[in-house]
Amino acid sequence: MGPATSRPAGGREACGHDRGGTGGAGRNARGRRHAGARPRRSGRVPGQARGEHAHGEPPAPRAASGAVRRHSVRGQVLDALRAALVEGELTPGEVYSAPALGARLGVSATPVREAMQQLALEGAVEVLPNRGFRVSERGPRELAELAEVRALIEVPVMLRLARTVPSGRWDTLRPMAEATVEAAATGDLAGYAERDRAFHRSVLALSGNEQLLAVADALHRRSQWPAGGPAGRRADLVADAFEHTALLDALVAGDLTAVRTLVRDHFGGAEG
Repeated sequence: MGPATSRPAGGREACGHDRGGTGGAGRNARGRRHAGARPRRSGRVPGQARGEHAHGEPPAPRAASGAVRRHSVRGQVLDALRAALVEGELTPGEVYSAPALGARLGVSATPVREAMQQLALEGAVEVLPNRGFRVSERGPRELAELAEVRALIEVPVMLRLARTVPSGRWDTLRPMAEATVEAAATGDLAGYAERDRAFHRSVLALSGNEQLLAVADALHRRSQWPAGGPAGRRADLVADAFEHTALLDALVAGDLTAVRTLVRDHFGGAEG
């Protein structure tokens, strides 16, 4: 179905009076029809489902087309749910329905379901037919296994990059490392999670291997959902963040031993 603006609201009258030459009456009638139609449409933006309000959280930005705006709402809902998972606002083991989450975010259930389907692919939630979504529970063993797999992938790649990438190239990533320190200093768990992922992704992107990048990024996301709530993670943020800047220093210096130790320690001592 096309955008709501693709057909005049008073299509039948418009055809008759435009061609019939009765002029004023036709225009007035058509004007009344349009004047009455606008308020009914103003509560929704193009592409939004009924009940999905532009003033809710997260807000729907202005866009030239309904498709762009619809995608933007879905993306904002996904970002909000990811932040809630990292912050511990969505409790592991609990079941949440799309309508209830939509009410909290000020949107319809549709973009919530779409976002939850993506989170299910990432292993953050489990789909429960006719019930909703259960937040995945990550125990210490599973997190340790994820860390080990990440180390097996990232340590050899970073060692190879330390030998081949010019030192000046590493300095371009320093603002990203410093951004993780800033987020850690304020205890911004969601902000840190995204900046941490962005830093690792930018480092691995220098390998030029898109398949490796996709696998490493997926593993990184799976490892970010907390096992026991945000309290423990907040205490570790600053130490984790400074490991990024220390890693850059080692990469600039070409110190392979330091690179291996820092990356392994960053993953909780997993062997790589």
